[in-house]
Amino acid sequence: MPDDYTHGHHESVLRSHRWRTAENSAAYLLPDLRAGMSVLDVGAGPGTITLDIARLVSPGPVHGIDASADVIGQAEADRAAAGVANVSFAVDDAYALASADGAWDVVHAHQVLQHLTRPVDALREFRRVVRPGGLVAARDVDYEGTIWFPQVPGLAEWREVYLAVHRGTSGDPAAGRMLKSWARAAGFAEVRSSASLWLFESPADRAWWGGLWADRALHSSFADNALRLGLADRAGLERISAGWREWAASDDGWLLMPHGEVLARG
Repeated sequence: MPDDYTHGHHESVLRSHRWRTAENSAAYLLPDLRAGMSVLDVGAGPGTITLDIARLVSPGPVHGIDASADVIGQAEADRAAAGVANVSFAVDDAYALASADGAWDVVHAHQVLQHLTRPVDALREFRRVVRPGGLVAARDVDYEGTIWFPQVPGLAEWREVYLAVHRGTSGDPAAGRMLKSWARAAGFAEVRSSASLWLFESPADRAWWGGLWADRALHSSFADNALRLGLADRAGLERISAGWREWAASDDGWLLMPHGEVLARG
């Protein structure tokens, strides 16, 4: 059975996915990209990072894959509208990629391994399809390390519920701190680790991030899973949603999400 995706693909989730760019979500990889490279982007979602990578490595081929046919359809539509010719999208399985051994110069996965029950197996599969000397790049958030101010009770409740929902669905929400260990367990000879963050503190950023999480708390698969698993009731989800709006409205509002990153070879 495929792994369940904690968040699902509600509009409030895709709102955050569409914000992601190579600059704000894959900066650790960019110095290693060169024109003409071939890149497989695993868990491409709506494809915003994929399109950025395609522009950077053009005319090299870039292929974005995701488990969701609906979101791949959206990515393909956006590709056509953007007129980026060296990129394609398809549904595929991170554990059994439809690529030959050594087919790619780079395999990239952003916010993917945290949602997999077998992340080391997925990394072994990424290693299989990258050429000898090629690069596997992965970046994941560490939700346990998220910090914010002011200390809004609704956000404390959100983190407690979110961590339990994520672990009760599939994967590990603290994946960022585990990437180095997972890459070593997958057999890579060289693993370079780094870290970066997302910071939301300006009025516009608080309104956007707090607003989308206020919506996710009530309408996304996160909410459905919380209710299904008995980890929250509707009143609790309403408190979480209100907590996000309270945080967003605070002039002192500040929230940091740390990410682990690895560049692995061999």
